[in-house]
Amino acid sequence: MKAGDLDQRVTVERYTSTEDELGQPIESWAPLFTCWAAVEPLTGREFIAAQAAQSEVTARIRMRFRPWMTSQDRVIHGGTTYGIESVIDVRSEHRELVLMCKALG
Repeated sequence: MKAGDLDQRVTVERYTSTEDELGQPIESWAPLFTCWAAVEPLTGREFIAAQAAQSEVTARIRMRFRPWMTSQDRVIHGGTTYGIESVIDVRSEHRELVLMCKALG
């Protein structure tokens, strides 16, 4: 992966649940980190192939490897929120992650 390919800023958020002083649950998304990534919308043949494997995958997001990333997190890019359908460690080298995502409404 070339550093120049990672030319878009994204924020990864993680779902959190805490309690207020009355013991009522407070559920929200908290920023986990912001980094450089490559956000690639899937079009044409790629989109059809992705739909066959996973429903509604609309984008591929590539970033440097982070071992704590899970499909329970979400990504914010340019005002669009993406749910992560799968987290792929490319060639199991712990250098690059590919996130197959779908835009959330």
